[in-house]
Amino acid sequence: MSGSAAVGPRPQTVALLRGGPRAAVKVALVALHLRGAVTPGPAGTIRTSNPAPGTSFGSAPALEKAVRGSLYLPTGLRELMDRPRVRRALAELRGEAAAAGLLRRLPPRRTRAARRVLRELRAATPLPAGPEGLSPADVLLAVALYGDTALTALVPRFTEAAGLKGRGGRGEAGLTRGGDVGGGGFTGCAGGWQA
Repeated sequence: MSGSAAVGPRPQTVALLRGGPRAAVKVALVALHLRGAVTPGPAGTIRTSNPAPGTSFGSAPALEKAVRGSLYLPTGLRELMDRPRVRRALAELRGEAAAAGLLRRLPPRRTRAARRVLRELRAATPLPAGPEGLSPADVLLAVALYGDTALTALVPRFTEAAGLKGRGGRGEAGLTRGGDVGGGGFTGCAGGWQA
């Protein structure tokens, strides 16, 4: 898998195309976790932590910066998706994907080019059995391509403790919120995108 993560769209874009905004935010959280910038909080939440000295976020994608900046309290994935800064970063990511010809604006659906990119990336990047021998970029690409299956195989403790698997996640007060916050108006589905 080595080197495969350097070809094609960034992992957050791949995740957006495969699974929608929630998938893109999960990839951003894993990227931050791999840098030591976030850790599981209480009751299925995520919180910031102190990254290793010398860790820089200057070249990090906008969505990673927005996610990190929105974790001013331990926060569940659902609440994080609803934070204005995260919603703006997701809108920017969708705009970049649309400008690259990978996403139609209205209704927001993957294009033929996006389906081809995902198919080619999956063919070149099989699902790894575990994190051994993978670079952080390879882990992010696998999570972007394979979602919860890769989360469970590659970062199982973080996935479980942070409530990242499935639609889970808890609120700031430890209470599950009703309804789905799609983070910008669309969610991924098996047949494409829906408004």
